[in-house]
Amino acid sequence: MTVNKPKYATRLNSFLVGAEAYWPGKNCVTTKDLLSRAATVPDLNAADLNFPDHFVHESASDLRAHLDTIGVELNGLAMRYYTDPRFKPGALMNPDAAARRAAIDLTKRGLDALAEMDGDLMTLWLGQDGFDYSFQSDYKKSWDDTLEALGELADHNPAVQIALEYKPNEPRAYSLMPDVGTNLLALSEIGRANTGITIDFAHVLYADEMPAHTVTIVNRYSRLLGVQMNDGYGKRDDGLIAGSVHPVQTVELLVELERCGYQRAIYFDTFPDVSALDPVEETRTNIMLVEALRSVAARLSADVRLASAIERQDAALSQRIVAEALYRQA
Repeated sequence: MTVNKPKYATRLNSFLVGAEAYWPGKNCVTTKDLLSRAATVPDLNAADLNFPDHFVHESASDLRAHLDTIGVELNGLAMRYYTDPRFKPGALMNPDAAARRAAIDLTKRGLDALAEMDGDLMTLWLGQDGFDYSFQSDYKKSWDDTLEALGELADHNPAVQIALEYKPNEPRAYSLMPDVGTNLLALSEIGRANTGITIDFAHVLYADEMPAHTVTIVNRYSRLLGVQMNDGYGKRDDGLIAGSVHPVQTVELLVELERCGYQRAIYFDTFPDVSALDPVEETRTNIMLVEALRSVAARLSADVRLASAIERQDAALSQRIVAEALYRQA
């Protein structure tokens, strides 16, 4: 099976690591600076920007022009609400109607910036939308307010795809929509054609889900709009290098992505800053490992023995076949 190389993007703020040495004497590192440093990574050919964080010093049109100059494709934008203290009790489910309206309007400005850049994917990570205590939140109102807001945002520009990225918790102790089931339920209730799901590998793990299974369910009931690759130990959002802890689960996910015809970028949501890693080298490693595991996935997808073993749920045989492909490469 021939597998085309995907677009690769990565967490732009990673490239702030070692900023003093990389840009000596520079007082303000701009989004253009981060993009230019990221573009030095071989095979990194796409970018995701955060709104409004990455638009403080440059306009949408300036950033679009810079992406063209450095030969990097825009994958999409992602909303960030954590910089505004008004949104600590929630963004789309904020109990204060004025703060909730501010979050919706901010998101609409992000959607407009995305359209100005000729982009078509907005990712919503609603990390502030949740609760920490029993008897803290009116669950029904929080759900109703969130879905009403999501419907309004989806209607703002039907040409833009809106992807929900879920996470079980953090910063809130409990997220309002912590897993694939609640997110699919919400999208079903909204009933908008321009919505879907972005999965984050580490988030899926500590939601106690299996990534390939999650993708299958997403594509059955909605659409997979984004994939964020990383790894972790299933207890929190570790943001480790892709395939470094769960190579078998990563390969299975890659097999499923090929099977379902996923065409968008693979985005590396990894945290070199935690270990003071060189972000360029860390991203190179992400790409190298995923490319190696994609080669394994391609062989496994064409292996009739594996297909037969899966059909019979013969895990002993399937694990031997997978181990052979992973550890005895030609």
